[in-house]
Order: sequence, then structure tokens, then C-alpha cells
Amino acid sequence: MSTVIPGNLHVANDVLADMVGNAALECYGVVGMAAPSAADGIAKILPTSRLRRGVVVTTTDAGVHVELYVVIEYGTNINTVSQNLVDQVKFALKEYARVPIDGVEVHVQGVKVRK
Repeated sequence: MSTVIPGNLHVANDVLADMVGNAALECYGVVGMAAPSAADGIAKILPTSRLRRGVVVTTTDAGVHVELYVVIEYGTNINTVSQNLVDQVKFALKEYARVPIDGVEVHVQGVKVRK
């Protein structure tokens, strides 16, 4: 039983950033999110309450463009983890928010041994 309600739905970029941050932490090989500008060349892992700081969401004419700043687990293949991360983020945005995607960029800010 499906009811169609006319109108438009607008999702804030901060909400999309929270969705992307949670999707990123579910990916195997991702230790945590990092701040976009690593001071002194050291990437610090953000607490889970600040996932939004490791995600930059911008709206373009083609859709939503996402930049992720992550710390990857030592010993994992960076290319594979990054591709899985892109796929996971695209899936979350398409299935849950139903927004068009312009692109997803992954910036690996560091590598760390998981404790």
C-alpha cells in the first residue's frame, strides 16, 4: 500500500554528512575519521560525536559532492578500502537520502594500527 504525497524533500548537508560518516565507519579497514586539515602533519582520529568534521558535503548542479578524510588500518590495501568506502557512501546516499551524487573523494590522512 503506497501513498504518493506531492511536494519536495530537502535534506540539509549536515544530515548528509552524518549519514556519510556513519556509513564510512561501517567499512572494513577504516579506523576513524580525521579532520580535513591535519595540523603539524599528524592526523587525529575524531570521536564518533564529531564524524561530521571528517566529511565535507557540497551541493553542485549535478548533485552532491562528498569529500572524506579518513584514517586507514595498517596492513589493509588502501585502494581496496577506498573503493569500498566510495561504494558504501554512494549506496547510503542513493538508498536512504535519494539524492543524486556528483562524486565521492577519499583522502587518506593516515594509517594506524587498530587496538
